[in-house]
Parts: sequence; C-alpha cells; structure tokens
Amino acid sequence: MIMSEKKIVECVPNFSEGRNLDSIEAITSSILSTKNVKLLNVESDKDYNRTVVTFVGEPSCVKEAAFKAISKASEIIDMSRQKGEHPRIGATDVCPLIPVSNITMDECVRLANELGSDVGERLGIPVYLYESAARSEERKNLENIRQGEYEGLKRKLNDWKPDYGPAEYDERIKKSGATVIGARFFLIAYNVNLKTKDVCIAHELARKVRESGCLVKDGAGKKVRVPGILKYVKAIGIELKGYSISQVSMNLTNYEKTSIYRAFETVKELAKEHGTEVTGSEIVGLVPKKALIDAGSCYAESQLEDELIEAAVENLGLSQLNTFEPEKKIIEYLL
Repeated sequence: MIMSEKKIVECVPNFSEGRNLDSIEAITSSILSTKNVKLLNVESDKDYNRTVVTFVGEPSCVKEAAFKAISKASEIIDMSRQKGEHPRIGATDVCPLIPVSNITMDECVRLANELGSDVGERLGIPVYLYESAARSEERKNLENIRQGEYEGLKRKLNDWKPDYGPAEYDERIKKSGATVIGARFFLIAYNVNLKTKDVCIAHELARKVRESGCLVKDGAGKKVRVPGILKYVKAIGIELKGYSISQVSMNLTNYEKTSIYRAFETVKELAKEHGTEVTGSEIVGLVPKKALIDAGSCYAESQLEDELIEAAVENLGLSQLNTFEPEKKIIEYLL
C-alpha cells in the first residue's frame, strides 16, 4: 500500500510496439528494475501496434523509471519499420506525468522538464513538451505535435525545433523517432466499438464528436472549422482488423465535464444515423473509480458501489473485446 503522505506521480508512457512480447517485456522490466515504483497495468493492442503502460511512485523514482523505459524502447523499436493503426511519432510516442497525491501540477511540469532534458541530452532523442508543460499554446495539443507522424518527423524538426534534444535528423533519430513528454490531469482512453468494418464511418463519427470538430467549406468556398459535439474529447476513427470492426477512439481529457456515459451514448446515437450500431466499448489502461460509478448511476438505481460499477460494465459493453476486471482496471483498487 502506498503511504498517503508521500508525493505520488502516475506515469503512462505509450510505446509503439504491441506485437512483440519479448520487446514489451524488456520495456516493462526496465520499469520494474527501479526501486519504489509500482507497475499497475500493461495493455497492448496488435492492430494499434501500441502498448500503454501505467506505473506510479515518488517523483524521482518515476523519472528514473520513465528514462529507463524510453531508453530501452529506443534500443529495441525500429521506427523505420514500425506500422500500426494508431498515430505515433516515436518509439516512445508520448510520456505524460500525472499528479496523484500530495503533488502539484507545477511540480509535475518541472519533473517533465527534467525528464525531457535527460532524454534529449543523454539519449539524443528530440523531445517536445505538451499539455501543462508546453511552452507555447500550439504545442499544448498532442495532435498538433504528432501531425505528420513519424514519417513527417524530418520536416517537423526543421519547422518545429524540439524543446530538448537534437534538431538535426540523423540515423539515430531515424530509428527512435521523437518523444512527447508532458504533465496533465487524468485522461481516460476510451474506445467505442462499431458494428462495421467501414473505417470511413468511424472517421465521420470521430469528426462529429471531438471538440475540435472538422473543417468544412462555407458558401464562398472558404474552409471554416465546425466545432464538435463533445468538449474535452479528442477522437479519431480506427479499424480493428483482428475483430473485423471499427472504433471511435477517444481521449476524455476531463471525465467530470464530459463523462464516459455521455461519450458512449452520443456515439451510439450518431451511429444509428449512419446505418450502423454500437456493440460495446473498451477502456485502455486504467480508469478512476468515480468515472465508472457516475456512468453506472445513469443506468441503475443503486447506492452500492459494486452494483453501479457492474451496471457501467454491462451497459457500456466494456467486456466485448476483453473481459473487464474492475480489480485490475480501476486505479484506486491498485494503489
């Protein structure tokens, strides 16, 4: 059990490898080799070719573990050969630091800068800072930094100088790509499953629900941005070939303002308009207990925590692709 008086930081690095079990084990082993760090969750997806790892600990220990993992990923993942459905810019695509207990966001921002400096100088990997650690408004959004993905990195280094690390493309960067490091509040990676393989429908639904919306031409032929339905939501359409379905893949950046329930039900209604239906959903990584209790209370009249969580799991179809086990997925149960 983690002592409540300690400063606790959560780290959720996303690695561009979801198929090679030996590589995934090597990365997680580098985290486990660090003292006073607890590995909470490892979740891989073959279609995305991506692994999301969650661990917690005291700030200095988390920074050490994150550095080790980023270093190991750069050694064993060759981005020049990596392919997958999920957008990415490097072997360690993104590495956020999240305040959990007795630590401020400003402290996490300082920690992100320390980690970014180490990765840039000691590993020679270009580092971009995002979210609360970003040094400019345009770099707060991960989508902006990742635009063009790994394949466009050589050009990006010319247009966008990294916050840390080299700005000149070389063989080392060709292999490792870049890394995005930042500090943010708790984010829920939430995907809604569609009963169709047509990824174009998933793309269209994503454009309609995400806060940034999409660009359309007005009467004069000028492109204007039409905001999406849901605030605090980022979304893209994804095809899951292994399951013969597509997904609206979302990041809920403030689940208290836009809940899992609302995201699910909004996609559900839009899917009907496009001649398909929602079959279930999934949470990638961990989820706060409150997020599921809030969702469950929209489906069931109960005062019992377990019953509300069960109602959320059932009505959101969280076990459609993989069995949802609350004791392994709810962060409070693991701390």
